[in-house]
Amino acid sequence: MENIRYYLSIFLRRLPWFLVVATIISAIAVTVALTLPPAYESRTQIIVERPQIPEELAASTVQTDPVEQLRLLEQRLLTRENMLDIARRLEVLPDLDEMNPDQIVEAMRARTSMDVPRVGRDTLPLMSITFEAPEARKAAAVLNEYLTLIQRQDTEFRRGRAGETLDYFEQEVDRLGQEVEAQSARILQYKQAHQGALPDSLEYRLGQQSNLQEQLSQITRDIATVRRQSEQLIRIYEATGQVGGGARQAEASLSPEQRRLQDMRAQLEEALLVYSEENPRVKLLRARIAELEAKVGASGSSDEEGQDPGRPPVLNIQLAELESRAKVLEEQKGEIEARLEALEESIGATPEVSITLEEMQRRYASLQSQYNQSEDRLAQARTGERIETRSRGQRISVIEQPAVPSQPTKPNRVLIAGGGVFLGIAAGIGLILLIELLNNTPRRPEDLVKRFNITPLTTLPYVRTRRQLFTQRGVKLLIMLVILTGIPAAIYAVHVYYLPLDLLADRAMNKLGVRW
Repeated sequence: MENIRYYLSIFLRRLPWFLVVATIISAIAVTVALTLPPAYESRTQIIVERPQIPEELAASTVQTDPVEQLRLLEQRLLTRENMLDIARRLEVLPDLDEMNPDQIVEAMRARTSMDVPRVGRDTLPLMSITFEAPEARKAAAVLNEYLTLIQRQDTEFRRGRAGETLDYFEQEVDRLGQEVEAQSARILQYKQAHQGALPDSLEYRLGQQSNLQEQLSQITRDIATVRRQSEQLIRIYEATGQVGGGARQAEASLSPEQRRLQDMRAQLEEALLVYSEENPRVKLLRARIAELEAKVGASGSSDEEGQDPGRPPVLNIQLAELESRAKVLEEQKGEIEARLEALEESIGATPEVSITLEEMQRRYASLQSQYNQSEDRLAQARTGERIETRSRGQRISVIEQPAVPSQPTKPNRVLIAGGGVFLGIAAGIGLILLIELLNNTPRRPEDLVKRFNITPLTTLPYVRTRRQLFTQRGVKLLIMLVILTGIPAAIYAVHVYYLPLDLLADRAMNKLGVRW
């Protein structure tokens, strides 16, 4: 009981401080609760719908997660440009002319609430948007502007992405097509420049090389045989003094031109028996005979240069014929050797040509594969672009249209006033506790015992006179009166001469980003 009286006396002694804090906070709270303008809140809901065409049949090229799409739309909607444009065009804020752009943006964002779901597998892509305004129609009008911006930005974003994808693959197909054509032209040019060393004809050239080597061996053997025949004829003549073979051998020793000359002369004799000299056949035979005689005469003169005048003519003719055959064979041998040398060069160059050609063909195959893939993706991009152009892909739909509220939703005046009074009383009591905790002055016998470790026989309280009591009580009543009248007067002066309390509270809420 004594403790209760003691604490009560302390409270009464500190009552002015309690009244100051409690009155200030309570007065501000009550004033704000009474002066705050009514706030109307409108609400709308949007959802991200799945594509209308199944992705198995035709997929859009704009693939975004629905929840991420909502978050992206939220960031685009709350941009500074959009907030300023809507606030000024619809005149949403009451003191718009007195606010700078930063304050307007803060106020619009503080009045806008967007409930975006978290990313998850089974999360429904549903977003709620609310806006608070001093007038009901303005709240609904702002939300309608929000919906218009959201749908327009979503459509522009998806169509823009689809168009950019289509443009990219069109350019990619054109680029790869030009590279494929250029690589094909390079391969053709390289093949034409190394036509004799291409790997495709290697097997044929190896077979041709084998045949030429056999022909070369055969011609070498024939040349050796002709040389042996000449030497044998000379040895026989030197040993016996005779030329063997007779007319048959002499006929065999004739050159091909000489044989053809004899045949043509025989044909001319037969033709003259039937035709006259003016006949075309006769003229043709005489012309050919003249040509052959000229050739035989030229070869005969060259053969006579190597003939020995001491030998019989038949032997010289046979030796000349053999020498002529040897020369022809030597010429054929030279031609075959030249062809073999060219074949060996082409066969030796084939591995290098093959490696270079394979590298060029691999590059061509890679470009062709990229071109085919780009062609397929271009077809998909065209399909996706048509889907987005016709709004058949993923899109934003409105579930709940903004409605004009009939009753203000804020502020809760009773809650604000009651909370302010409670907060003021709690703050006053807390201030008294803080003052007493910081005051170490002994005021009771128990304090003397604890502090000085003595036990007093008795304690005498301080006795004030009647005048002192009257003065003390008068001062306390005066302080209370000043507090109870001065604080409301000060609040009223701020409201009238500085800034209305509702605007001051509204700015504070905009700054803090909270609404009551």
